[in-house]
Amino acid sequence: MAVRRIDQDHTRFRHIVKGRIKRDLKKFVSSGELIGKQGKRYVSIPLPQINLPRFRFGKNENDGVGQGEGEEGEVAPGQEGDESGQGLAGENTGEHAIEVDVSLEDLAQILGEELELPNIEPRGNKNLTTQAGRYTGISKAGPMSLRHFKRTFKEALKRQISSGTYDPDNPMIVPIREDLRFRALQTRKQPEASAVVIYMMDVSGSMGREQKEMVRIEAFWIDTWLRHQYKNLEVRYIVHDAAANEVDQHTFFHLRESGGTKISSAYELALQMMRAKYPMSEWNVYPFHFSDGDNWSTRDTEHCIGLLKDSLLPMSNQFCYGQVKSAYGSGQFKKDLDGAFRGEDKVVTTDIPDRDGILPSIKSFLGKGR
Repeated sequence: MAVRRIDQDHTRFRHIVKGRIKRDLKKFVSSGELIGKQGKRYVSIPLPQINLPRFRFGKNENDGVGQGEGEEGEVAPGQEGDESGQGLAGENTGEHAIEVDVSLEDLAQILGEELELPNIEPRGNKNLTTQAGRYTGISKAGPMSLRHFKRTFKEALKRQISSGTYDPDNPMIVPIREDLRFRALQTRKQPEASAVVIYMMDVSGSMGREQKEMVRIEAFWIDTWLRHQYKNLEVRYIVHDAAANEVDQHTFFHLRESGGTKISSAYELALQMMRAKYPMSEWNVYPFHFSDGDNWSTRDTEHCIGLLKDSLLPMSNQFCYGQVKSAYGSGQFKKDLDGAFRGEDKVVTTDIPDRDGILPSIKSFLGKGR
């Protein structure tokens, strides 16, 4: 089958766009431009105008566009005295940008290739009801376009024989409404890997707008990769200062409190969620916690470590802690986790000093393929 020229051009353009994204991935991640342009399946990416190479025939020295009487810089005839514009015109060429829609699937593949992320080997399976790809069922209702002629004929024949109206010498079969049968999709249960991401974030007074923006950017890319790995992904959000609450996505990234910090409150709420809805036999669980490293007491930090060792880690694929640098944060909590879980593969901690630290943090979190 011949490939249409427009399909070839579209494929070539997609390769060019993906190459530009890979080259400038760090810039896209640190700027956060993609998140504001996110749809359900695509994101709009602003790219500088891409000039495709083209052939020019001949020297074009004497003739062509722009040739004629007059010297360079002279006003064109009929334009003398036209001073309707305001201000001075610039002398440099403008920089044009186009917005290109890229699927989240392509974006995940680019992220995986650039960071050399391994595919995740799912642990839990959950039975999900999915529709079969073929019309293998029979229904008494449906559109006429899906009418099953053979089954309809058999139903009409059985009805006429049982009612005594069938004449073998004149075998005319006339279906009525009750005889109609239609092809139908059948649903079946099949095991499919499911995952849940539980985001926890400190929203106390020491976590400012920039710190939350870095968390928002990192969460977008983590979601993009995990949705590429799992068909069924749920996301839950927990905020905490001295107490923890579950919130929606918008509140998670925009709420700011002024209270103290008690990290164990978030871990306890996450544990309640996991026990109530996400058993380890069916779900792949990924708790992510972001904070500036402050906790109200060493006793609460010890309680957090106990919750991780006894409950959260055995029920999770991996626990990830990202410490966002803040002018008011001590950064002590990461030191405590590193000391308590040295050599533990299921605990991954990272420092995120600024936006340039987002990509290395993502690579650390997702680089083990757990």
